[in-house]
Amino acid sequence: MAVPSKQQILDWIADHPDADSKRDLAKAFGLKGNERVELKRLLKDMAAEGQLVRRRSDQREAGSLPPVTVVQVLPPDGAGDLFVRSVEGTDEPARRILYQPRPQDPALGPGDRFLARLAPERGEDYDYTARLIRRIGEVSDKVVGIFRQQAEGGRILPIDKGADREWRVRAGDTLDARDGELVEAAQTGPRGRMGLPQARITERLGDPSAPRAVSLIAIHQHNIPDEFPAEVIREADAKTPADMTGREDLRHLDLLTIDPLDARDRDDAVTAYPDTDPKNPGGMVMWVAIADVAYYVTPGSPLDREARKRGNSTYFPDRVVPMLPDTLSGDLCSLHEDVDRAVVAVRMRIDAQGNKIGHDFHRGMMRSRASLSYEQAQAAIDGQPDAATAPLLDQVLRPLWDAYDRLAASRKRRQPLDLDLPERRIVLDDEGRVTSVNFKDRFDAHRLIEEFMVLANVAAAEELLARRRPLLFRVHEEPTLEKLDALREVAQASGFVLAKGQVLHTSQLNRLLAQAEGTDFDELINVSTLRAMTQAYYHPENLGHFGLALRSYAHFTSPIRRYSDLIVHRALITAHGWGAGGLSAWDIDHLEETATQISNTERRSMEAERDTTDRYLAAYLSERVGTELTGRISGVQKFGAFVKLDETGADGLLPIREIGNEYFHYDPDAQTLIGSETNLKIGIGQRVTVRLTDASPLTGGLTLELLELDGEAVARGPKSKRGRVTSRRPSALKSKQRADERRAKRMRRRPG
Repeated sequence: MAVPSKQQILDWIADHPDADSKRDLAKAFGLKGNERVELKRLLKDMAAEGQLVRRRSDQREAGSLPPVTVVQVLPPDGAGDLFVRSVEGTDEPARRILYQPRPQDPALGPGDRFLARLAPERGEDYDYTARLIRRIGEVSDKVVGIFRQQAEGGRILPIDKGADREWRVRAGDTLDARDGELVEAAQTGPRGRMGLPQARITERLGDPSAPRAVSLIAIHQHNIPDEFPAEVIREADAKTPADMTGREDLRHLDLLTIDPLDARDRDDAVTAYPDTDPKNPGGMVMWVAIADVAYYVTPGSPLDREARKRGNSTYFPDRVVPMLPDTLSGDLCSLHEDVDRAVVAVRMRIDAQGNKIGHDFHRGMMRSRASLSYEQAQAAIDGQPDAATAPLLDQVLRPLWDAYDRLAASRKRRQPLDLDLPERRIVLDDEGRVTSVNFKDRFDAHRLIEEFMVLANVAAAEELLARRRPLLFRVHEEPTLEKLDALREVAQASGFVLAKGQVLHTSQLNRLLAQAEGTDFDELINVSTLRAMTQAYYHPENLGHFGLALRSYAHFTSPIRRYSDLIVHRALITAHGWGAGGLSAWDIDHLEETATQISNTERRSMEAERDTTDRYLAAYLSERVGTELTGRISGVQKFGAFVKLDETGADGLLPIREIGNEYFHYDPDAQTLIGSETNLKIGIGQRVTVRLTDASPLTGGLTLELLELDGEAVARGPKSKRGRVTSRRPSALKSKQRADERRAKRMRRRPG
């Protein structure tokens, strides 16, 4: 039997908390001889990484909980706090453990298990606090998979990429699901040593091959709430348009919206005109008006609780899962053309160089002059106005572009991170099938709106700081030294330079991006730089935004789809004494918990959106299995290489067994694989021609076979002898290779 992977060990310990010694593990997995030696080395590595901590029960008080233990997340309480329970059997009902997630921690939900560090800390209703060390597996009480009918019930096959665990369903727990149907189930029993965990089907989701099942899978897998409770719908449906009471009349302003062609909501409007103040020659006045969502979503209401729970809207190619019901997001809070709408607006003055020299906020009523697309606005500026834009060209659009020119000059001096990452656009037909995969056009119209929104967000942060009001900042910290070293290796392998030993500024990264611009390595360096960045998150403390090169930044411009912006709007309402809709005492007391909650839901949505894109791309390419494709090595691990395909931008796995007829040495520092006999070197940035050997729409996985490397054919050999990785004797690594290949399946396409 093969040596288990680290994840298998953690899963086994979670299921057998009282028997985690090396002897117990070896017995459970049937390991003997050299395999036990390899297990010992693996356990030592896991301990060094903090994944395992040796228990010392004799060194803690009798009856107390161990400092490191496996815990399971309980359903949130009425205040939205997450408590956990120990799964080791020593936890008593009175010993309440409060989970305190950090911004960088993954989103966790009821049933999730993780290895936790416990600290005795008595609060009003808890005795311990828990910090995450490492997540263990997936949500343990929820299963999404394919049902396979059998004589006595059936089994559920996983749809996660690389997952190898199945669930057994008893005859009375099938909900009459048909063979091959996509189902959601709840785990009802633990896994036995020789058996499978038990599950009960709770919902039948239909044909997994149906085109619109792709996003449905992600919604259920990532626990994204996609149905509003009845009380939330009732509250939303009872809302009526705001009137002018307590509002400033802004309907004389030439505000308009500019959005994508397929925009599902319109929550920001802009206008600009020359500043008539003689002290500001060449300056401009800019307005950004944002839907007054806080007027409709009041603190503590069912609408508010549901919005906080969701954290944000989630967007898929075929649907959107909104943060707010459509009555609000698609109507009352959407700035439609020629309709009065309540807004919170900021008036900003910039000088001729694009520097903001002043701002003031208003709660008012606006009426949009037009609902334009990016394409429409850009075409008008480029000399091809249509019936909608021709009347607006001189009075509205050209002044907007004048302001943008000044903002672009200011941006160039500030030097925010200047990534150029083409955005994929998956085109679906009426049935939901992928017809093409394109890269979205990028216009100055896009950049104009981005610069207006960035400046408005800066103004909101500065306003609330000046007024000493609590708020949620958008925080982006500097990349870690480890990630910078990895980026430096990619740069050097591609022939570029990222200097060491300096205090990092975004300008240095921009110089690297400029070196790669226009070369074959352009996209690779942009993607690698993005991967080197830390994940942005929300926090009540102002820790700055590295990527934008800004000291203070808060999200203000999208309260329809981000709860963070709703908090900022409430803070502005309170700060200006505008009446109802301000921050509640509960909002203020729970700012840090809210920041963690919405940082986690944002990450959850990103993962769901990415998984859906992968599945659509796999579906699109599934009809081309066996064809040759070109791409570039985008990452290297000991189990193989990742390839970014040219045509679609999809990421595929090139397993080590599909590379060549020899052993390969993995150099983690140089991120290379080197053949033991031919010295064939595989590294980041190399051009490849590959054959698509497998494309799984259900998992989103793409598997490739290497044909050419930098234009030269790669010799193939008998499949039984193909690539194995070694940094020691080959004979000692057969079982390790198998474990690595299993782990490779669990890795995301994007390394780092």
